[in-house]
Amino acid sequence: MNQRQQINYPLQFLMLLLLVGLFMVFGSLLVAALGSNMLGVSLLQVPDALNRPQNANISRLLNTLATLVAFLIPAIVFAKVLSKQPFSWLGFNKRMNGKQILIVVLITFAGMILSGSLGMLNQKIPLSENLLKQAQQLENAYKNAMMNMAHMTSLTDYLLAMLVMALAPAVFEEVLFRGAFQKVFVGWTKNAWAGIIITSILFSAIHFSFFGFLPRIALGLILGLIFYYTNNLWLSILLHFLNNGFVVTQLYILSAQGKAIDKVMDETMPIWWGSIALILLVVLFRLLLAESNQLKTETAVTNPEMNTEI
Repeated sequence: MNQRQQINYPLQFLMLLLLVGLFMVFGSLLVAALGSNMLGVSLLQVPDALNRPQNANISRLLNTLATLVAFLIPAIVFAKVLSKQPFSWLGFNKRMNGKQILIVVLITFAGMILSGSLGMLNQKIPLSENLLKQAQQLENAYKNAMMNMAHMTSLTDYLLAMLVMALAPAVFEEVLFRGAFQKVFVGWTKNAWAGIIITSILFSAIHFSFFGFLPRIALGLILGLIFYYTNNLWLSILLHFLNNGFVVTQLYILSAQGKAIDKVMDETMPIWWGSIALILLVVLFRLLLAESNQLKTETAVTNPEMNTEI
């Protein structure tokens, strides 16, 4: 038995939410203290100091630390409460093959096209003048933070950016949102689609970006379906990393060419492209589900007692 004493889903949700809140506060205080010490400024001056281009590497490292503390640790603690094999419970398992990986790569590119078209649609959502002003302020703050971390002048900067802006968020966010929250919501609602949609909305909302709200919901839905179909968090992490890594690579290439990099954050695609991408995604997800079911059957036959924990 890998499960501990059963805890009802509403209590699981409250427990996970409390853990995230506590560790988020702790992570913010830790980053402020470390930033003050590393940059030689007061605690109140840390946010402004981290937004300076010359402190980009420190900003990347501290942002990664804050995300690790706020997202990864709460999910692991939560999983340990619910299971004697927390990493297996979160979805880290070895059961995947090359066909699944290829399909996920193809889904990544189709998903980016869909997200681009939804970005165009997001811009057409009517808002009052006051709400639009507030949304633009949040967007500018988010964009400024991202642009500072995306400041790259060398290959070393690029590799570090890939680590802290592509890989680390992919791992930390997938562990929390797909590995923990999605499992709670699917179990609570007793409906996979409802659980995936709720998790995707929460995933998008946590980024505090109105103009990227619909694209991130779409990304969350794609990541959620991959995890639900395969029960393998590594595949969700792969797509998330490829999605983030593509943007970081774009920023690095433009920066190396001396071009403005802020436009990458605002890139959109024609809405009709999204229709084509949606059709491709339906086909690819059917292939992924079929391949995952076949792999599950083969594993059950050849190794019924396979231990899937890392």
